[in-house]
Amino acid sequence: MVKLLIIADDFTGALDTGVQFAARGAATRVITDPAFDFAGAEPGLQVLVLDAETRHVAPEQAYAVVRQAAERALAANVECIYKKTDSALRGNIGAELAAVMDAAGADRLPFIPAFPKIHRTTKNGIHLIDGVPVAQSVFGQDPFEPVRYSRVAEILGEQTAVPVVQRSLGEPDTGTPGIQVFDAASDDDLVQIGRQLGLSGARLCAGCAGFAAVMADLLDLTGPSPRVPALKKPFFVACGSVNPVTRRQLDFAEQAGFPRFRLLPEEKLLPAWLESGDCAARVEHWLKTANEKGVCILDSNDLPGQPGAGAFAAERGMDLQQVRVQISDTLGRLMRRLLDGGLEATLMCTGGDTLLALMGAVGVAALTPVCELDTGVVLTYFVYRGKTHYIISKSGGFGEPDLMCRLAKLTETRRMQKEEIS
Repeated sequence: MVKLLIIADDFTGALDTGVQFAARGAATRVITDPAFDFAGAEPGLQVLVLDAETRHVAPEQAYAVVRQAAERALAANVECIYKKTDSALRGNIGAELAAVMDAAGADRLPFIPAFPKIHRTTKNGIHLIDGVPVAQSVFGQDPFEPVRYSRVAEILGEQTAVPVVQRSLGEPDTGTPGIQVFDAASDDDLVQIGRQLGLSGARLCAGCAGFAAVMADLLDLTGPSPRVPALKKPFFVACGSVNPVTRRQLDFAEQAGFPRFRLLPEEKLLPAWLESGDCAARVEHWLKTANEKGVCILDSNDLPGQPGAGAFAAERGMDLQQVRVQISDTLGRLMRRLLDGGLEATLMCTGGDTLLALMGAVGVAALTPVCELDTGVVLTYFVYRGKTHYIISKSGGFGEPDLMCRLAKLTETRRMQKEEIS
C-alpha cells in the first residue's frame, strides 16, 4: 500500500522530491496520470509522486486537480500527503495548499518552503534566493511566471482566503488555524521543524524538496540502497529552460568544448519544420556530433543579438503560453527522433516542460528515480522500445556554472569503472 503521496506541480519538482525517498531505498515511482488508481498501486510501492502539471494553469483548475487527487488518495487509505511546491514559490501555491486542506477537512497545514542546500531560505516570512528577496531575484524576471512578492503570506493571499500564520523556528504552537509558514535557514532548521511537528503533524504538510528529506526520516521509509548504474557516453543535453543560471551553465560548457546547437525561431515554433528534410539532416548531424565528440547540447535559447522567438511568435499571433508549449513539444519530438535514430546516451533535460514533452513523445507515463548526482540534480530512467534510458533532470534556476561539465565527467568515470570491473 502506498504510504505517502507527493503532489507536485511540475516534473523536475516531482523528481527532486521523490528521489529523497528513493535514495533511502523506499520503493518510489513518479507518474503523470491524475486519475491514477491509488488503491490498485503495485504491491510494495511506498511512495507515489504525482506530477499534476498545475504550474501553468489557472488557479481554479489547479485547485480542482489537486483536491481531487488528494481526496482519492485519502479514500484509498494513503496515510500521508505532501504538497510539493516550487522552491522559488512559482505557480498556484495558495490554491493548491487550500485544496489539500479542503480535501482532508483540515484547518491547519504546515508549510516549509525553504531549500537551504540550494540557498533558498525563509526569514521572518520573507523568501530569499541567495539572500535576495525572491521578487528581486531572477525569478522576479521570469518571462513565463514572474514572482511578484517576496513575503510568503502575500504570495499565498493572491489565491486563497485561508489565513497564513508565520512561524519562527522553535516558536510554540498556539493552535491558530491556517497555513503555518515556517522560517528556515539551514538543514538543521528543517530537522528541528520535523521534530517539532512529529509524525502526526507531518501527515499533511507542504514544502519543496528540502523538507522532503526530513519527511523521509520521519516516516522511516527505507529499503535496499539503490544501485547507481554505469552511465553511457555521449552526454546529451536538451535545454528548454530560459533561466539565466542555466544559460550560464550552457555557456560554460560551450567554452569547455561542448558542441552547442541552438534552434532558430522557425525551428522551435513551426511544427511543419519537424517534417522537413532540413530537420532530418539536422537530427542526423546532431547524432553524428554527439557520438564523435561524446558531448552535445541542443538549446532552445535564442542566439544573442539575433531576432528571437518572441518577435517571431508575435508576428504570428502566438502568446507566451503557446510559445512555451510549442518549444517543449519540439524538443520532445526531436529527442524522440534522436533516440529512434540510435542515440544511446546519458540524457540531461533542463526544465520540467522539456522532460514531460520527451515522455509524451515516447509514450512513457512513469519514471523511476535512482539518486541525486548533485543537489537537486536527479538521475532517473525509463524504458523505451526495450532499452533503458537514463535521464538527468534539473530545474532551471540553480547550480554552479561548471555543473554540466562535472556531470559529463561522471559518464567517463563510471564507464571506466565498469570496464575495470569487467
